[in-house]
Amino acid sequence: MGKEKSPRRVADNEALSVGTQIRGSAQKLNLVAALIRGRKVEDAMNVLAFSKKAMAVDVRKVLASAVANAENNHNLDVDALVVKEASVGKSLSMKRWHARGRGKSTRIVKPFSRIRIVVREQEEEA
Repeated sequence: MGKEKSPRRVADNEALSVGTQIRGSAQKLNLVAALIRGRKVEDAMNVLAFSKKAMAVDVRKVLASAVANAENNHNLDVDALVVKEASVGKSLSMKRWHARGRGKSTRIVKPFSRIRIVVREQEEEA
């Protein structure tokens, strides 16, 4: 009895990891995600480690999680992994108020973003 197992959202030679609440705008996060799209995982980790962007720390954590999922859950070869997809979207936004002159106030929006990283095991090319 019970519920049937849901189908995988990615192919058998792929692994997925999602970072849901990364503090910062989606535009800034997309600049960092563009650095790793299509690269080998080892190269992508090095690029993120030496990037001056603050978002690179969070993207590196999500990429490391995707690699760990590939290795431990799906038995994929870590050395053959390539970043197939790094998509970015908006998440929630905190609203805050800033006091201004003459008793007025201004709204400050502090956005959060989400990133979805898919790594794929690539066959060796001869």
